[in-house]
Amino acid sequence: MSWSQVYDPFGNAILSTLVAALPIVVLLGSLAFFHVKAHWAAILGLIVALGVAIFAFGMPAGMAGRTALLGALFGLLPIGWIVLNVIFMYQLTNEIGLFEVLHKSITGITPDRRLQLLLVAFCFGAFFEGAAGFGTPVAVTAAILMGLGFAPLAAAGLSLIANTAPVAFGALGTPVIVLAAVTGLDIHALSSMIGRQLPFFSLIVPFWLIWAFVGFRRMLEIWPAILVAGVTFAVPQFLVSNFHGPWLVDVIASVVSMAALAIFLKFWRPARVWTSSSRQGETVSYEEAAAHAVRHGYSRAQIVKAWTPWAILSVLVFIWGLPQAKDWLNSISAPRFTIEGLHNMVVRMPPVVPKPTPEAAAYVLNWLSATGTGILIAAIVAGIVMGISLPKMVSTYGKTLHRVRYSLLTIAAMLALGYTTKGAGLDSTLGLAFAHAGWFYPFFGAMLGWLGVALTGSDTSSNVLFGGLQKVSAEQLGLSPVLMAAANSSGGVMGKMIDAQSIVVASTATQWYGHEGDILRYVFFHSLALAALMGLLIMAQAYVWPFSALVVH
Repeated sequence: MSWSQVYDPFGNAILSTLVAALPIVVLLGSLAFFHVKAHWAAILGLIVALGVAIFAFGMPAGMAGRTALLGALFGLLPIGWIVLNVIFMYQLTNEIGLFEVLHKSITGITPDRRLQLLLVAFCFGAFFEGAAGFGTPVAVTAAILMGLGFAPLAAAGLSLIANTAPVAFGALGTPVIVLAAVTGLDIHALSSMIGRQLPFFSLIVPFWLIWAFVGFRRMLEIWPAILVAGVTFAVPQFLVSNFHGPWLVDVIASVVSMAALAIFLKFWRPARVWTSSSRQGETVSYEEAAAHAVRHGYSRAQIVKAWTPWAILSVLVFIWGLPQAKDWLNSISAPRFTIEGLHNMVVRMPPVVPKPTPEAAAYVLNWLSATGTGILIAAIVAGIVMGISLPKMVSTYGKTLHRVRYSLLTIAAMLALGYTTKGAGLDSTLGLAFAHAGWFYPFFGAMLGWLGVALTGSDTSSNVLFGGLQKVSAEQLGLSPVLMAAANSSGGVMGKMIDAQSIVVASTATQWYGHEGDILRYVFFHSLALAALMGLLIMAQAYVWPFSALVVH
């Protein structure tokens, strides 16, 4: 027997909204203010979500339990699988000393920590977002920044801040592809519209990143390099999204930006170099810093060997992200399990969707095509290249699994919570509160995308959740449906840095598990402020010329 979602169970929109917000308030409050361990905070939030779903919103208990189980499975594969294997790769390189060589070689490009951060977190991270998404860029860049000597909080928080502008086109354009599917809007129109929103922030985010690291004055000391990184990312992002489509936007933009910045640094250098890996420190002359940096004593062959595992990882992650490769791997093995008692039993209702829509509930065990499998294969190949024996790799994998056990539990519980709120319609109740903003809806539409990613941990999931609502609300208010659907995705990227899943990935990569509340407090202002700026841009595109001339209809 099917069950239809109810978005105002108390007959009072304010009370229903407050009750719907309880699970996320409990989760984030436990992390940020009560310093509860992440896995306990996630479990507590899940219990509250199940209670609210069953007793307040009337979801049958069996359906609620199955929904939570489906979310937990998705948390373990593909997301937990990515985290486990990225950390395995890091452990392999670290145990034989090659990670030390890698981070010393980065100082050969530039001894300035600000510029290293720009290269690793913004440029290199954007490539992994474009190729894989799902937490891969944060896991990789946070681990590298730790190797460079950044404090765990800085490595985690700054990786999260950097991983914003590329998110809407992550995993070879998956969020845009899904947004087009759920809204029925043209994929090229959506790609073009998002490509006329995010480039503004591709210019802002590199400056914001360095400002968050060392402050405004020290950021200005390297503004030419930051401008080069931002412009050479933003321009390809605009061109590829508008004239090709969403698939290769991040990959092309990140490669262009990385190459342009590396070339620029061969001809330009800051007058003073920031050598500290924290906000506190002092600058030294470039000559002094460079002289210290080149005395690492490693040969070119050793440096190439240190970078080889990460080159292998980049190539395989890119291949695994290709639709053709995924389809072929899924044809070999990707069993699909329909969740009995849940599949097509939950019905989403207007105005969240144009007409009553049953929700499919199936779990695809696509272990072979999962990004984490590509990372595992890359780690094994890299281990062979590095000369690590098979018994040593098995031993290291076992130690890695033990190290990330609580992180995997947390991610499973986080996704179980997210799926429960989605299945019961709690997040739709929150979304409808934003949709009643009237003339201010373009601003709150972007904030709705932000909320969706903060709740689900994924721009793709946020687009599934709120894409239809954005389209319906825009049509009712006389706004462009393409503009508001795109705003959901563009606004959502700023929520990526505060979603619990990403924070756990960052804490695991930096070996700082248990400090998720510190990371959340570090990034929350940046997330909210950038989301508000995105909302103002969407308002301008809706009502103010010349920004309105950029709108795709």
